[in-house]
Amino acid sequence: MRAVRIHRFGGPEVLKIETVDEPIPAGHEVVIRVLAASVNPVDAKIRAGKYPVVTEKELPYVLGRDVCGEIADLGDEVAGFLMGDQVFAFLSPENGGYEEFVIAGSNEVAMKPRSLDPITAAAVPLAGITAWQGLFDHGDLRSGQRVLIHGGAGGVGHFAIQFAKARGAWVATTVSGADRAFVEDLGADQTIDYKKERFEDLVEPVDLVFDLVGGDTQQRSFDIIKPGGALVSTLTEPDAEKAAQRKIRVGRYTAQPSGAQLQEIADLIDEGKVKVVVDNTFDLGQAAEAQEALENTHVRGKLVLRVLG
Repeated sequence: MRAVRIHRFGGPEVLKIETVDEPIPAGHEVVIRVLAASVNPVDAKIRAGKYPVVTEKELPYVLGRDVCGEIADLGDEVAGFLMGDQVFAFLSPENGGYEEFVIAGSNEVAMKPRSLDPITAAAVPLAGITAWQGLFDHGDLRSGQRVLIHGGAGGVGHFAIQFAKARGAWVATTVSGADRAFVEDLGADQTIDYKKERFEDLVEPVDLVFDLVGGDTQQRSFDIIKPGGALVSTLTEPDAEKAAQRKIRVGRYTAQPSGAQLQEIADLIDEGKVKVVVDNTFDLGQAAEAQEALENTHVRGKLVLRVLG
């Protein structure tokens, strides 16, 4: 089967399409025939050697963390899935999605949303789970609360806006002026053009800041969080001393695969409460071009690789 692997860390040029053996599942694993695989910022970090979970001893390494496809093989201890089921999955780091067949733990897999084609469904797992866990597991966002999402037009951000609205929260988000109409269509109650406006001058105090930007944006966010509120980031660990002074919770997290949460997301999609935005698609052999686009162009929503079909 074909797989996109790296043998050394570097730029997009280190991605090579190669022939490797098809995987064989253990007891609680499934093999997914991959129809499409998502392209995420973490893929580029791994490729560049900037993701500590993947070191030189893991090379050669197949990139990619989320896929959509069909169950092609089952371990003898798997329950709840059948051969041919259409599924999507957020994969553990040891299993890469840029390949034609991939191993997944059965607890990482959920049935594909019925309303989505495989390309669109592949855009969901990693970004969707990251948004879900940031808002609800770490941010404890509840109905009637107020949240500010930094970077609302991106892969994680565009899900976060919709999940927060589905939960009954009020949502503000920082985006470029060109993305204002896009995030308003997703349900954002207030939009701030980060290039021209200061969110701390415009947004009333919030219960949660969901930080997908980091840096100075994260530091300035402390000033608009209510006492007892939270600042949650996917990037850098927020200042604990400053948080204690303001009586708020802070934390940085890394999303973890969860088939159960992915199924909840699939249900929201099929109920029409969440839409998935794919900015562009590439063939598997164009994985390097896809990562170049991810790093060097403005992406609204997600990028996806077409694998088999």
